[in-house]
Amino acid sequence: MDNVAAAFWGAFFCTATLMLVISLAAFLRSQRRVALMAALTSVFSAGFVVAYLGWLPLDGPAEARVLAHVAVLTAVTLALMLMSTMGMLRHAALGRAGVAMLVGGGALVLVAGWLLAAEQALALSSVAAFAVGAGMLVAATRGALRGDRAGWTAVAGLVFMLVAIAGLSWIALSRTRAWPVHALSATAGVAYLCVIAAVLWARYSYLLELSEVLAHGPSYDPVTRMRSHSETGQMVGDVFFQRNAEARPIGVLAVVVANLYALENLHGRAAFNHALFVCAGRLRRVVPQNVEMGRLGEDGFLLLVPNGTDLERLAVLAVQIRDRLARPLSLSTARDPAALEQAGTSWGADVGIGVLSTSTQVRPSQAVSTARAMARTAWSYGSRMAFFDPEAGQIAELDTRAPAWVARAAAAAAA
Repeated sequence: MDNVAAAFWGAFFCTATLMLVISLAAFLRSQRRVALMAALTSVFSAGFVVAYLGWLPLDGPAEARVLAHVAVLTAVTLALMLMSTMGMLRHAALGRAGVAMLVGGGALVLVAGWLLAAEQALALSSVAAFAVGAGMLVAATRGALRGDRAGWTAVAGLVFMLVAIAGLSWIALSRTRAWPVHALSATAGVAYLCVIAAVLWARYSYLLELSEVLAHGPSYDPVTRMRSHSETGQMVGDVFFQRNAEARPIGVLAVVVANLYALENLHGRAAFNHALFVCAGRLRRVVPQNVEMGRLGEDGFLLLVPNGTDLERLAVLAVQIRDRLARPLSLSTARDPAALEQAGTSWGADVGIGVLSTSTQVRPSQAVSTARAMARTAWSYGSRMAFFDPEAGQIAELDTRAPAWVARAAAAAAA
């Protein structure tokens, strides 16, 4: 094989391997059906390419017979998975008819192939695989015209798949080594895998969002993808009033964004929601998994840290949150979905963080209100963080650059 052709096929197999690894990681976490479909797509696609490039330890008529079976099996399997992704199998009658047509047609092609010479069987199976892809292209186009979620994306993926099948069939039948044919086929294969990965990722994200909605019900907040205000109150009650549980230390962090309402007054509610959405996403990425989170009013978030006796550890978390949320971002001020990626204005969150180390013996309402008062007081501090100084008996600035507060808090706790 030409070095240029080998480089293109190397890119294809790297893409298939990356897709397989990501799908396995998603399989271990959640939504295993979607992840399994992505893994099978990468495996079957790579197997089809390996066979059609002549890399199997076979030769002559035996190789042609195997390739004929590989073509039919891969085409039918990928078509069924694509039908499942597009939701065509949800309708019982249509799903049964489609499955029966694909499986029956594939079996008929294989039986007919055994009545022909090996090379003719390979040609028939290649034409059948192309026909299956063309049929799926027609179905995807009809779905796109009806407004299906992944319609036009699936159409693009099927076009790339047909180009790859045509190129690989030419390679397998003529044994050509012309690098343009290999390059075009490999590029189409890479594009097909990328498009299918995008379709499955959209489906995966949708199912994750749906699982959150089903878990939290009406209390789910679609803007921040967190617990809403009422659900946050339920979370606080569950943490503080666990049945048959003794008093436990707990850390309470209140994060309040000072300039959200100013942003809304200047640029409208769309910019407000966009900023809140980005802040919540950044907060989820920086907070450890054992920390419970929820919304706190219209402009803040509440975090409950189990075993939060170490004020220094809470301070480290607060610094990470402050630095992550304070990063500037470009906000969209338009409601039109087509213009969401256009930067309308540059904005940075001015946050205040209240850090409270307490126990479950304290009334939940008192702990939450104290932490929120600290967060609002922190707006006036340079570090934008506040805690309760037991020595002074009042709210004070939490400045990690001046560790005296850590010594005072440790001494007060020991006393």
